[in-house]
Amino acid sequence: MRSFKALLLGLVVGSLALIHIGHAGEPLKIRQGWVVSTTFSPMIFSDPGILRHYGKSYVVEPVHFAGSSPELTALATGEVDLITIAYATLPIAVENAHITDLRIVADGFQDGVEGYLSQPYLVRNDGSIKTVEDLRGKAIAINQLGGVVDIAARAMLRRHGLEAGKDYTIVEAPFPVMAPMLLQKKVALVSTVPPFLYEPALESKAHALFTMKEAMGPSQLIMLAARASFLKQHRAALDDFFEDLVRGTRWMETPANRDKAIALAARFAKAPPQRIAGYFLTKKDEYRDPNCLPNIAAVQRNIDTEREIGLLKSDFDVSKYVDLSFVKRAAKRLDEPSR
Repeated sequence: MRSFKALLLGLVVGSLALIHIGHAGEPLKIRQGWVVSTTFSPMIFSDPGILRHYGKSYVVEPVHFAGSSPELTALATGEVDLITIAYATLPIAVENAHITDLRIVADGFQDGVEGYLSQPYLVRNDGSIKTVEDLRGKAIAINQLGGVVDIAARAMLRRHGLEAGKDYTIVEAPFPVMAPMLLQKKVALVSTVPPFLYEPALESKAHALFTMKEAMGPSQLIMLAARASFLKQHRAALDDFFEDLVRGTRWMETPANRDKAIALAARFAKAPPQRIAGYFLTKKDEYRDPNCLPNIAAVQRNIDTEREIGLLKSDFDVSKYVDLSFVKRAAKRLDEPSR
């Protein structure tokens, strides 16, 4: 009986070892949350043909969210592994959601980089708003209270002596309805994003009163983030993922690939190619770093502004929540002659 038990125990241990080996041999499934298709990730992973390691060491499962707050909840509960996050959300994730091991790992897109788009804050051509001071007593529309569009608007208006709730009213509205709200005179100022920014009626009947860059300098609007425990546990597979992320980003930004890149983006966004062709991957678009490196100095300045306008209670040190080792290794691997 003693020998039988030992044999049985050996078989169980052996079976578990085989199960572990089989599981370890499968590609890592990376569940990536995303909100807008402006970011290249997870967009580029919908076309494995431009990648090298997809399906071998990892695969990507995109999970769409309406905003970054639901993404944070999903990350905290283990429903996703990688998320897109705005700089405004980072302190909330750490201080309110208590995700203290959150790490910024890659660039999403940036605003106000020289020669590229800086998000405009628009007023009607036929309206009475000629200066920022003219917004006193008016209503302005932003997409989300406490978001990056809101922060830049508050910072600019405060510089001109106007405080939210006291000197002007803030209205929340989705980006697609910003143009009608402005043109129908429901609000005095809006800020929207491509492709809605380039609607013909808006372009012909409105102009920028100021830009996000004028309000607060260059901004790191969106970043990719993950938990440190996930990064440590799956380093080898994630090295391949980030190598493909940088590879795909460079492919997207190569002028010779632009038509194919537009087609890929249109398929992912389920939009007609002609809707994005006029701005996507041009100087009328947001900037994306070719090596997927976020501007951490900009993140710190952006969050400092968030603190200054009263949306944060205390200072926040961004450097504690950064791990760019993966994208740096990725660029180094790609620049090796054999790669």
